[in-house]
Amino acid sequence: MIPYNKKLVSNARTLRKNMTPEENHLWYDFLKRLSVNVRRQHNIENYIVDFYIAEKKVVIEIDGRQHLLPEHKEADEQRDAVMSSWGIAVLRYSNDSIRNNFNAVAEDILSKLELDISDLKPPK
Repeated sequence: MIPYNKKLVSNARTLRKNMTPEENHLWYDFLKRLSVNVRRQHNIENYIVDFYIAEKKVVIEIDGRQHLLPEHKEADEQRDAVMSSWGIAVLRYSNDSIRNNFNAVAEDILSKLELDISDLKPPK
């Protein structure tokens, strides 16, 4: 059982209400339409991940430019190692790729989840 840290619930709720424009775009224009359940700002151990798909054991992270800094890269590697220890794969996409290559990101996510376009619910 993957640990759920109840102490992070309030922070996760705040992050859900204040998602970045790129997170909002990915959520409302793509992830929300997937045929699998996607959790926003879900906590695993001592981390809050941007999106989690339990059925596929996949985390999707949207990274700003600060993640290019050495100290953030190291922290991301540690976080990814924790996820990996639970058998969870981490998919990382930059804010720039969400803004400039949205369709390619969506296609990559579908591919990694072993889904295709027919697995999307129609837009509302």
